Amino acid sequence: MNPNPFVGVLYHWTGGLSAASCYLPFRAIRQWSWEIYWLLQGVFSWIVAPVFFAALLVPGWAGTLHGAPGQSLFYAWFWGAMWGIGGLTFGLGVRYLGVALGYTIALGFSTAFGTLMPPLFAGQLGTVARERSGQVILLGVATCLAAIVVSGMAGWRKEAELDAGRIKNGEVKEFSYKKGLLVATFAGVMSACFAYGLAAAKPVDELAKIQLSMHGKSDLWQHLPALVVVLWGGFTTNFLWCGWLLVKNRSAGQFVGRVADGPQIAGRVMVLNVAASAAAGLLWYLQFFFYSMGQTKMGRYDFSSWTLHMAGTILFATLWGVVLHEWKGTGRGTRWLGASGFLLLVLSTVIVGYGNYLKAHG
Repeated sequence: MNPNPFVGVLYHWTGGLSAASCYLPFRAIRQWSWEIYWLLQGVFSWIVAPVFFAALLVPGWAGTLHGAPGQSLFYAWFWGAMWGIGGLTFGLGVRYLGVALGYTIALGFSTAFGTLMPPLFAGQLGTVARERSGQVILLGVATCLAAIVVSGMAGWRKEAELDAGRIKNGEVKEFSYKKGLLVATFAGVMSACFAYGLAAAKPVDELAKIQLSMHGKSDLWQHLPALVVVLWGGFTTNFLWCGWLLVKNRSAGQFVGRVADGPQIAGRVMVLNVAASAAAGLLWYLQFFFYSMGQTKMGRYDFSSWTLHMAGTILFATLWGVVLHEWKGTGRGTRWLGASGFLLLVLSTVIVGYGNYLKAHG
């Protein structure tokens, strides 16, 4: 398949929209503890959806995994498990900072580590920096990081301007910039491990590409079997944590509608809770489904896909923050800072896309 970086950018933006939206269905859940709906959405997003789409679109996907090097599969799973730790703390960062700023801080650090570390460990970063196309891509990464700094400044001003009553009772509950910054930073660094997992799974991609070619199918889906392994690693971490919480909080009965020291959960509420969890899980998976499609379009410097994916996620999270009135009550200067960060994110994706275009077309 010939590289087409600008089509790749569109795929990454679509994945970013899914990533920025995956927490919204949780707002409809009632009478369930966090560990219940988090584990259930994890079953849909990290177990059911990856297998379903791989089986649907990649002939012989299971045989592809069976024939891949064991070391590659282990590290893909391992880095997926480390990414799972980031995912666990990611939601806490959003809780303290709100959707717009929580995504911005966490995914900002994820952008830096997830984009630059794979080529650094592969010994390719020096080559990237010497080529014009690589320099343009690195400029795009730097622009993305600048957007994160600007958005962080907007968040700091937001904390100073929001009155205590709204913080307690409004759209942004439990707003705490200091706690949120620490948690979101840790979540961002660990979330970058997903990119390491995909890099470790390159041999799986090559085998899947051969299978697709043999059956006359597009190699657009070549990364789907690798996603199965990485996401299973993420599920492992989340399953262990949620399992501990189920025992600690004695909340497992909520799966069948029973609440300790409380009334039975109505059947209608249970159905809505399961539907919301499934919707959140599907949206979570689709971010990486479209990410994998975008990665196939980026050409030789596909490591830059992580920047595009993160920038798209932050971009749409910022828009959701506006829709959910998270910036209501702030001054004009603060809103201008937030808008500037948004525009820088758009610019960063254009620059990275252009850098990949230069590489693909000489």
